[in-house]
Amino acid sequence: MLSDIEIAQKADILPINKIAEKIGIQEDELEFYGKYKAKINSSINKRLEDSKDGKLVLVTAVNPTPAGEGKTTVTVGLGQAMNKIGKNTVIALREPSLGPVFGIKGGAAGGGYSQVIPMEDINLHFTGDMHAITSANNLLCAMLDNHIHHGNSLQIDTRRIAIKRCLDMNDRELRYIVAGLNGKINGVPREDGFIITVASEIMAALCLAKDLEDLKERISNILVAFTYDSKPVYAKDLNAQGAMAVLLKDAIKPNLVQTLEATPAIMHGGPFANIAHGCNSVAATKLALKLGDYCITEAGFGSDLGAEKFFDIKCRYAGLKPSCVVIVATVRALKYNGGVKKEDLTVENIQALKKGIVNLGAHIDNIRNYNLPIVVAINTFNTDTDEELKIIKNYCKEKNVKVAKADVFSKGGEGGIELANEVIKASQEESNFKPIYDLELPIKEKIEIIAKKVYGADGVVFGAGTEKMIEEFEKIGAGNLPVCMAKTQYSLSDNQFLLGRPTGFKITVRNVTLSNGAGFVVVHTGNILTMPGLPKSPAALKMDVKNNGDIEGLF
Repeated sequence: MLSDIEIAQKADILPINKIAEKIGIQEDELEFYGKYKAKINSSINKRLEDSKDGKLVLVTAVNPTPAGEGKTTVTVGLGQAMNKIGKNTVIALREPSLGPVFGIKGGAAGGGYSQVIPMEDINLHFTGDMHAITSANNLLCAMLDNHIHHGNSLQIDTRRIAIKRCLDMNDRELRYIVAGLNGKINGVPREDGFIITVASEIMAALCLAKDLEDLKERISNILVAFTYDSKPVYAKDLNAQGAMAVLLKDAIKPNLVQTLEATPAIMHGGPFANIAHGCNSVAATKLALKLGDYCITEAGFGSDLGAEKFFDIKCRYAGLKPSCVVIVATVRALKYNGGVKKEDLTVENIQALKKGIVNLGAHIDNIRNYNLPIVVAINTFNTDTDEELKIIKNYCKEKNVKVAKADVFSKGGEGGIELANEVIKASQEESNFKPIYDLELPIKEKIEIIAKKVYGADGVVFGAGTEKMIEEFEKIGAGNLPVCMAKTQYSLSDNQFLLGRPTGFKITVRNVTLSNGAGFVVVHTGNILTMPGLPKSPAALKMDVKNNGDIEGLF
């Protein structure tokens, strides 16, 4: 089989205005970025405000192997399959980050014959949204340090800076740095550090904002520091929000592209789910619901991360009500959760599969916490055996959930028709969606509800100083915000080595930060990093570009 990039480069790609016509977007509502991608301007929202919303289908997954389990591929393949059987469907996805593109996991445009194209553009600079977010974040940091350098009239305590610069690349060397060295002219010496762009609060604010006005309000409320007498300092105190909005005025607009089968796809925003809230923008999802009878969207990693945040943060802020949830499972992920090493996952191992399948059970139970219909999608690989697939199907029947094979990587939409039919049936069922905690509860109690109900923990251990941080945030009015858990994606616990469905553990909170502008409290658990590093053999080593401009080695 051809590589992902070879498949994408051989694709018959339609001009983007033809894709727009399919779903009723008018040409004057498009801002073209070349022939095959465009931004959708805000004028469309007024025109569609009275249109009926379609059904919202969320794609989530079990806890993955380090290679990922093809959740985006299934999302794209399902959207293609829905259109193939005559359902007007729009896919809503996150944009890729350059970190995993050049690292190990790969991009976020799907794979095989279920990809979003132009794949190279999407996985690289796309329409510049990541650069705009990075620039806006770093402008705020520069204005903060400039204020301190020129007299510090706000009396900012340089030991209590709450915001970091960002970069859309995995670079461990920048996690902890000392800035402002070599004399007064170069600023005030202090400890600092970088985070990856997709962990930036600007990214989260953009993805949760209704429009540019709402975005300006959110970024003005970003907590940047505390004063010497412990009073909060916000971006609006530096009068930074206007200039930041100038940089973000185009980034707030969703991007329109297409799949290999010309299914419309709106890609916008890209927060990671293990260190941020893991969902594409509210603007993109709500627009897809207006343009299609079905919106197929995804949330990062498993139900314990992306889906929980989709429900408890995004749906709450946007007033969304999902109709159905697809849980992507693979034979190899369940064997991995049964203790099989990564290099042995292609070998049949019935015992390990039976041991690890409880991980799927945990994710099914998680979605049931939200009272939503479920379909399990078995994303198949050519190394799966009939007996292994049979075990998963039988387990799903025992759990009384719908199940379907998805061979969308090798067959595109045709390989997702069985899944599409099950999703349509599930979407007709009654949905009594409700978040699992009330916002009025204390922050600690919200953390404990997630730990116990979603992760299966016995409780929560609050590390040194974290309870004091929480009390401080509650005092400045952030107590009624939702919480965003930063946690490993590989385990239901905060220890990546506790696989399957662990019991008898507690979640350890090691830090708590406030994303006041985005609108949530970030709870850091385990050893999760907000600036990843490159692996020993990064994907970047295999990439090159020919003299004619064709890219090689991009998956």
